[in-house]
Amino acid sequence: MARSFSNPWVHDDHHVSDVLRWKFGRVPKDPPSGAPDTPAAIVPMVLESPPTHGWRVTWLGHSSFLLQGGGRNLLLDPVFSEHCAPLPLSSLKRLVPTPCRLDELPPIDAVLVTHSHYDHLDLPTLQVLAKRIPLLVAEGHAGWLQRKAFSEVRELPWFDSAEIFPGLRVTATPAQHFTARTPFDRNRGHWCGWLLENEGVKLWHAGDSGYCPAFREIGERFGPIDLGMIPIGAYSPRWFMKPMHMNPEEAVDAFEETRCRRAVAMHWGTFRLTDEPLGEPPLRLAAQLKEKGIASDHFIIGSIGQSWNVPEVKA
Repeated sequence: MARSFSNPWVHDDHHVSDVLRWKFGRVPKDPPSGAPDTPAAIVPMVLESPPTHGWRVTWLGHSSFLLQGGGRNLLLDPVFSEHCAPLPLSSLKRLVPTPCRLDELPPIDAVLVTHSHYDHLDLPTLQVLAKRIPLLVAEGHAGWLQRKAFSEVRELPWFDSAEIFPGLRVTATPAQHFTARTPFDRNRGHWCGWLLENEGVKLWHAGDSGYCPAFREIGERFGPIDLGMIPIGAYSPRWFMKPMHMNPEEAVDAFEETRCRRAVAMHWGTFRLTDEPLGEPPLRLAAQLKEKGIASDHFIIGSIGQSWNVPEVKA
């Protein structure tokens, strides 16, 4: 019998019937905020080799990032398809183009995937990258990817680590979420974030997550973290999304608890997944940062295609 994964904390759980109630308007929507329904901005992307020292982090849209450092080019949750769905549904069409074509990227050394949802594990993108490219995945996904003819697949349980290249260590970190690609495979694979450590630099991608006790533990084990990539969108209606997606206020709590020195906001402004206006998450994030006295350049609302340099830590 196939293993089923779960979250170790108590939280509300929702099922297909709840999705139907939401989509067919059988429950009230969250009150309108008046925020603009505008997607994330996009800027020209500068395509360069990995920096000689430190790391460069580039937002490719939604939860996709190019990480460059230690002589390596890595992709995190790359989605280059026009739709984040099994079929080309107009409701799940990409609203902002990728800042570059897939074939314009520098040679990719490895790909890290947090979980199997279509807006994070994009099979056509992985197939174009090459079926022999090393893949790091959350626990429970390796068999499925191997059946899709990917030969270099390694899965890690929460808090397990691997040195994927000399001096470059990755650790699977906990998150609160779920997985499914069909109605018949719910939670057959796990979900995670990824912590990367190299030359004293720590980068952390939270994956998809509701707000949960894991963040404080991540901060205690690994903090301070030099740069986090933290989701702020896809949170409305709150009664349904709270167990699986943080709102911007919770994202600020996660930023503080994981002891991130800086963070970049992700998982917003690229696909329309939920009810909130596309331009609402950054406005709420900015308001919460101001309320808590956190400088806006510590938790950054960036543009797709924008890069941030993370200097190496001198001994």
